[in-house]
Amino acid sequence: MKVRQNLYIDRELSDALEALAAGTQGNKSRLVNDALADWLSRRGTRQIDDLLKLRLDRISREIAHARRDIEVLLESLSLFVRYQLMVTAPLPEGDAAALAMGRERFEKFVAQVGRQLAAGKRTIGQDPGIGDVA
Repeated sequence: MKVRQNLYIDRELSDALEALAAGTQGNKSRLVNDALADWLSRRGTRQIDDLLKLRLDRISREIAHARRDIEVLLESLSLFVRYQLMVTAPLPEGDAAALAMGRERFEKFVAQVGRQLAAGKRTIGQDPGIGDVA
């Protein structure tokens, strides 16, 4: 069902509507109806876009903070490994007991990392208690 409307529009818009209707062989009512429907549908999507923009901005900030934290952790780890390799004397090749102890400590370290990750625990920011470090 169509409803008759009496609207006032600017002269420039009226002239442009006349030219468009004459060029497309359509009627002005159909052109205005389609234009208004398009405008109203875009208005609803603009509100959704505004809401999504806020969420995407928040997610972008969180990703930037996570990236910064990862860079700090990687730099800290690389500096620690570099320092440890520079100050620790190499084990003598014939010292099987020292090599076995090193392998055992490494295996305990890897197991502890696995347990921490599986449990969702974080070591950073906590004081290690007795028995926390393998």
